[in-house]
Amino acid sequence: METTPFNLIKLIGKRWRYGLLSLLVATGLVVGTPQVAQGFSFFDVLFRGVQVFQLSNMSDEQEVKLGKQINQQLIENEITLSRDGQLNAYVDRIGQRIVPHSDRRNIPYTFQVVQDDSINAFATMGGFVYINTGLMATAENESELASVIAHEIGHISGRHAVQQMKQRAIAQGLLSAAGLDESNAVQIGVELAVSRPNSREDELEADQKGLDSLTKAGYAPIGMVTFMEKLQQQGGSPPSFLSTHPATGDRITALKAQINNPTQGDGLNAQVYQRRTQALR
Repeated sequence: METTPFNLIKLIGKRWRYGLLSLLVATGLVVGTPQVAQGFSFFDVLFRGVQVFQLSNMSDEQEVKLGKQINQQLIENEITLSRDGQLNAYVDRIGQRIVPHSDRRNIPYTFQVVQDDSINAFATMGGFVYINTGLMATAENESELASVIAHEIGHISGRHAVQQMKQRAIAQGLLSAAGLDESNAVQIGVELAVSRPNSREDELEADQKGLDSLTKAGYAPIGMVTFMEKLQQQGGSPPSFLSTHPATGDRITALKAQINNPTQGDGLNAQVYQRRTQALR
């Protein structure tokens, strides 16, 4: 006789039949939805122990766990981390100085230097921030570098990667009634880290949050403006760090309107910065 879920019930004692039957009925309701058919079934969750994320109310613990997995995939397949201990320690020191002044200081943050000459920086969920050596070499002082780090912390504070993951999962038909399974979440997280599809609203919010935390951390806020101006004035196509909407000029104008004392604070000594980043020269 073919073994089916309902034949299986007959083989089980009476005391368990009604509980199992209820579970199977509930499972049928979930599996019967079109979204689940495109993603994964409830049986996967039940019998394979698949981790499922509800993106609308993902906890900090879940986000950090997912961020660690995305980070591991990035390191193994997409990026090369710098082995210079001093550069990594320097970036981490700046980042950890800013974190206590952000809107989201209750999760651990990891700051890493990527060995890449392109002018880039990005962040993934769970507190992971990446700064390219090319961007560090382009910055003139610590305030400019700190402004980029603060901006990326702003993306994490705004939970932009989580919202982007939800949008991408819906577009790819991977979001089920139960949520998004772990393997798909990691894959999408890596895709987002590589493509960095931040919207106009996300960029403006990250600028605002970044400027606020940068200033509260004691850095001169002018660094955020001068760094963007420096990149805007470079010939050829704009660096990918700024290849997003809104236009860089609009972002600079918005930042200037928010700054009261542009040179009040730390990080404007170019000579000190040159010494601390000597390995890049």
